[in-house]
Amino acid sequence: MKKVYIILSLLLVPVSFSAAQTDQTTLVKVGSKAPFFTCTTIDGKTLDISKSQGKIIMINFFATWCGLCNTELPILQKNIWEKYRGKKDFILVILGREHTMDEVKAFAESKKFTMPFAPDPDRKVFSLYATQNIPRNIIIGRDGKILFQSTGYDEQEFEKLESLLAQELK
Repeated sequence: MKKVYIILSLLLVPVSFSAAQTDQTTLVKVGSKAPFFTCTTIDGKTLDISKSQGKIIMINFFATWCGLCNTELPILQKNIWEKYRGKKDFILVILGREHTMDEVKAFAESKKFTMPFAPDPDRKVFSLYATQNIPRNIIIGRDGKILFQSTGYDEQEFEKLESLLAQELK
């Protein structure tokens, strides 16, 4: 009887582990078609990702008050934006979740960021992708499918993101 309990326990451990790894706040999965949206950046440009097929798109959701966002954004500026901003097949947009145009603009200017920021005051764009948790990064491939996504800021996870972009933008 003791052997049966041990075997059952060992069988249930992987099930419990995989269930713990399921992120209930993410609404889209890697490999699925990315939801389309349109936004206007703080410099007045309109981005319509439905018209961006054939390009690699990176979306970052942040909030001005978010500590991990404030850790990640300077790294994103240096390691991604400064490296790829001249590539015609790369689009980056950083969306201020629950922030107005004025708030996002003031934040970007105060931090001396040159990346394309846009407001998402009512979570209209964010709600297409998730229900909670920032910072959140999503990379959309040339075919419009999600290649990568992450939540929070973790140095190793961000390095995976950088590696994927380097591979896709050769």
